Amino acid sequence: MSSEKIAISVRSVSKCYRTYANPRDRLKQVFIPRVQRLVGTPPSQYGQEYWALNDISFDIYKGETVGIVGRNGSGKSTLLQMICGTLTPTLGEIQTNGRVGALLELGSGFNPEFTGRENVYLNGAVLGLTRNEIDARFDSIAAFADIGKFLDQPVKNYSSGMGVRLAFAVQAQIDPDILIVDEALAVGDARFQAKCFERLRQLKENGTSILLVTHSGEQVVTHCSRALLLDASELKMVGEPRKVVNHYMDLLFGREKKATSNNGIDAPVKDAVEDDENTFTSSKDADLYHTRAHYNSNEYRWGDGAATILDFDIRSNGKRFSSASDSSSVITIDLSIKFNKLIISPILGFNIKTKEGVTIFGSNSALLECSNFETKGEAGSVISARLKFDNFLASGDYFISIGVASKNGDEVVPHDRRYDSIHLTVTPTNHLFGLVDLKLSMDIEQVATYVPA
Repeated sequence: MSSEKIAISVRSVSKCYRTYANPRDRLKQVFIPRVQRLVGTPPSQYGQEYWALNDISFDIYKGETVGIVGRNGSGKSTLLQMICGTLTPTLGEIQTNGRVGALLELGSGFNPEFTGRENVYLNGAVLGLTRNEIDARFDSIAAFADIGKFLDQPVKNYSSGMGVRLAFAVQAQIDPDILIVDEALAVGDARFQAKCFERLRQLKENGTSILLVTHSGEQVVTHCSRALLLDASELKMVGEPRKVVNHYMDLLFGREKKATSNNGIDAPVKDAVEDDENTFTSSKDADLYHTRAHYNSNEYRWGDGAATILDFDIRSNGKRFSSASDSSSVITIDLSIKFNKLIISPILGFNIKTKEGVTIFGSNSALLECSNFETKGEAGSVISARLKFDNFLASGDYFISIGVASKNGDEVVPHDRRYDSIHLTVTPTNHLFGLVDLKLSMDIEQVATYVPA
């Protein structure tokens, strides 16, 4: 792609910090190695190197919204600070094309002693706007922030939510070429977040490149065209948001171990058990999950293999369906689960998402206090489970995820998680729009009719 279409170019960037056991070592590092070089002896090192980022390269294109995900300490904030110019790379080069607006942390760039109004003019000047340009935008900034009389109060009196409202309003209303948001929207209420994301959409349509750092996978899938995954100071993955978020969840919970069938090899399709329309004989040994109707071959699967979800059967109003299920039907999913190792208090999980990755509903056997679920999974044993729910979904495509896990103290241990493994299509309906049928009723009564004299 032409360099004219690149908003941010990051090339072989690394950032090194030096840590010291005590302040004296820091002072020694400043002077002693210099003296040793002058006298021709090898310089001593009094601290340890910590590489916050290691050889990172990528491009962000104009008008593109890119999400950055990663565990705490992976280098996300360091990368953003270098893109903004508040930090300098130890190695490599970063180029930005255009005005950069950034929300790196709450209150950054604000003087707490100044009023909100004064900080608007201060931030605008830092961003390169003249006073006349800020005057022209001020009403829009104040309306977006919507903090009322607090605009003329010192920022030190603001709540965190009020501070981020004003900070986002300034950055978003100056129409930056590049906007960087680092978890700042997490403190806003739902109404303000909706307004922010609508503004981000408008900026994107106007050609602004947006970098969004968040721990919310749904925000990345919903609002971003690409995503980056940072882990252990390295760029692990760049690509389609859902795949990147899935891999992020893998790093977060799955320990990068893929679950396999009992013998390590999925059974071929020809080994599938043939059932008539009204019966289902689930597999007790071979992994036949992928042979069933409505299986999504693009599922994302991981776990430590202590359990295997072998088989499933999905029905609408008790009957198999070839393509789509009717809205308002009852969906049942029968599962066959084998415990390859002893598992204490296993947990069966269920999740349903839109094709864009937005979670509509999720729960598990622990939250539902499922009393008849096994309290102990004996090695080699196989259990059956039935999930049942009323299908009040609007027409469209949905993906169902199934998982088996357990808890070791506060840590969740995934054994077999099959994300987006079942594809559910709901037939068109003309009595609602949105995602879910809330069974709305309307009762309208004519109270009186005005008849002119």
